[in-house]
Amino acid sequence: MAKITLSNIGHSYNKDKDQSTWALKPIDMVWESGKTYALLGPSGCGKTTILNTISGLITPHQGRLLFDDKDVTDIPTAQRNIAQVFQFPTIYRSMSVFENLSFPLVCRGWKADKIKARVHEIAEILDITDKLGRSAVKLGADEKQLISLGRGLVRDDVSALLMDEPLTVIDPQSKFELRKKIKAINKINNLTVIYVTHDQYEAMTFADELLVMSFGEVIQRGTPEQLFEKPNSKYVGNFIGSPAMNFLPVESRSGEMFFGSTKLQVKDSKGDLKGKALEVGIRPEYVSVASAPGENVLEADLLGHDDLGSVRVLKCISGGAPISVKIPRSQGIPASKKLHLKLPSEKLWVYQDGNLA
Repeated sequence: MAKITLSNIGHSYNKDKDQSTWALKPIDMVWESGKTYALLGPSGCGKTTILNTISGLITPHQGRLLFDDKDVTDIPTAQRNIAQVFQFPTIYRSMSVFENLSFPLVCRGWKADKIKARVHEIAEILDITDKLGRSAVKLGADEKQLISLGRGLVRDDVSALLMDEPLTVIDPQSKFELRKKIKAINKINNLTVIYVTHDQYEAMTFADELLVMSFGEVIQRGTPEQLFEKPNSKYVGNFIGSPAMNFLPVESRSGEMFFGSTKLQVKDSKGDLKGKALEVGIRPEYVSVASAPGENVLEADLLGHDDLGSVRVLKCISGGAPISVKIPRSQGIPASKKLHLKLPSEKLWVYQDGNLA
């Protein structure tokens, strides 16, 4: 395991001097040893560029990369002691499962008895001991990904485990089981893990910290709870959470927020704000159906609902602005199409020109 430091790291595939067009705009960042991180964002946002810079597949256009304060910027991939698991499992088709797992150790000259013990240890963690004698080519996609993962974990000198959308080809139930196994492995081996995904659910259920990216920049870094509870921008509020955060246009009048004619109490008031786009944001989970008008209560029309199993999402509109409300199934769908929606002040955040005020 290793502490990984990105010092003014930036990359342009075409060596463009205009940094606004770079695939990865210059960043300074430290990832602590033994923690699990998820790089989250849409395709083309720079996630894989960061991962490939750490692995050595890319030499950055500028800046330095350090492992435990040692500069490894120009050190080849083979000398960085990292393990990388890709989106599509890479296995040696002519080998058995045991031979696939043992291959990195054979290449490093381990003795046969030590190889056997280590392979069985990893196979037990991954629950594939009964498959060690089978031909790898006959396995399913999830089993092949387990072998690819195991081959990265079997070494005892790994500084970091880098995972580039490793569960994309796996079915939903197998994804759940694989995430559990990866987390269990990391708890035992205490590796520094960097996990690239565009799936917010994968990221939030797997990582200690999330880094949400857009156009080559890290927009916000924090724990899943921090990014859910207090997104620093509309971008993060929309990217994290399902359904996305509600944003309502408001006006600031003498330091107070008004949605139309309704005054909204906001716990973390910023005073009299001016901006092209002033809004309040609130998660659908925190909006509730009220029985009568009151403080921070809006009148709304119920347009319909989505049934998501244990919860339902009410689709409403108030003053021309759409509002989603997440309610438990046990609560039932309101009989009336005219609703009163309560927006608790402690869950309201003010955004100015798309960013947290």
